[in-house]
Amino acid sequence: MAATAPEGWQRPRVSMQEHMAIDVSPGPIRPIHLISDYFPHFYPFAEPGRSTPDLLPATASANSSTPQRQLDLEPEADSDDSTALGTLEFTLLFDADNSTLHCTAHRAKGLKPPASGSVDTYVKANLLPGVSKASQLRTRTVRGTRGPVWEETLTYHGFTRQDAGRKTLRLCVCEDPRLRRRRRAPPLGELRVPLRKLVPNRARSFDICLEKRRLTKRPKSLDTARGMSLYEEEEVEAEVAGEERGRILLSLCYSSQRGGLLVGVLRCAHLAPMDANGYSDPFVRLFLHPNSGKKSKYKTSVRRKTLNPEFNEEFFYAGTREELAEKVLLVSVWDYDLGTADDFIGGVQLSSQASGERLRHWRECLGRSDHRLELWHPLDGVASQLGDY
Repeated sequence: MAATAPEGWQRPRVSMQEHMAIDVSPGPIRPIHLISDYFPHFYPFAEPGRSTPDLLPATASANSSTPQRQLDLEPEADSDDSTALGTLEFTLLFDADNSTLHCTAHRAKGLKPPASGSVDTYVKANLLPGVSKASQLRTRTVRGTRGPVWEETLTYHGFTRQDAGRKTLRLCVCEDPRLRRRRRAPPLGELRVPLRKLVPNRARSFDICLEKRRLTKRPKSLDTARGMSLYEEEEVEAEVAGEERGRILLSLCYSSQRGGLLVGVLRCAHLAPMDANGYSDPFVRLFLHPNSGKKSKYKTSVRRKTLNPEFNEEFFYAGTREELAEKVLLVSVWDYDLGTADDFIGGVQLSSQASGERLRHWRECLGRSDHRLELWHPLDGVASQLGDY
């Protein structure tokens, strides 16, 4: 027989807040176990001679305390220590007399092995800010070791004191994708050295820890070549592609015996890439203005697929020093294109109306006979106020 409630009794009303607060905690909070704790661990890639950590039992009790898990399950190179990616030993020398920067890559130590397990590495160098392809140099590849020894010197021509004050050298240790027939992998590590710390004509050795690769971004618009979009994020600031068209090494000499001006086109450095492959097919045009006839215009041979061409070609313009002082020497660098118009890369104008190093080069050449003077000149983006030449 069911019990009946006394007369006048009403069921107590419980609010929602009170209902949710009643006995919702079944007891003390216990740790949540990982599903991997209930399965054996395997280490198929353990290094030879390295002991394997103790394996956890296949099962564990749900009511037991926190399982004793091995904390250091990864190889030593995977730690967050500053030397996890290894170190790179190299030497820098700024030869101010010859406008060159020498970088000698000695060796790397403790490189972190890639996922493939093999280590086939080389060192890649870039000058920043600037076009990556234009200043890219690399060593040979050393195979199968975490401590490669290169002992190879990379040389940048046309490196001036102004470059030393504002440029940074980036060195990357990379694995060679061609040896494994797969896509290019990210660098194993990189480092950057501000070159303003170098003392001219004095070598300085470094032993620096490698860091992870920094993220890159492309500038929205550039006013020059297609290949000028390859920039690091620190580079896309005040200085953009307009200044980074490259530079040319010219030699000038007034020959008293021949009675005229000898112009030597020696080499170019860090030219802007104009082709889709990231390179150019450069050649140089010379024009002495005002002049008429074919002897006022010259052209060097074409150097294929390079941004640092070497020409070593010389041309002659007849005339007295007084006559030459009233003229303008126009030097332009072009990218050769078969079947279409050649692309203009940059140019230099030497004359008595020029300024800076261009004026000094022109005056010293005409002021002294039989004296050869070589100087590097940055290329500007203005083809010429005198029209196409």
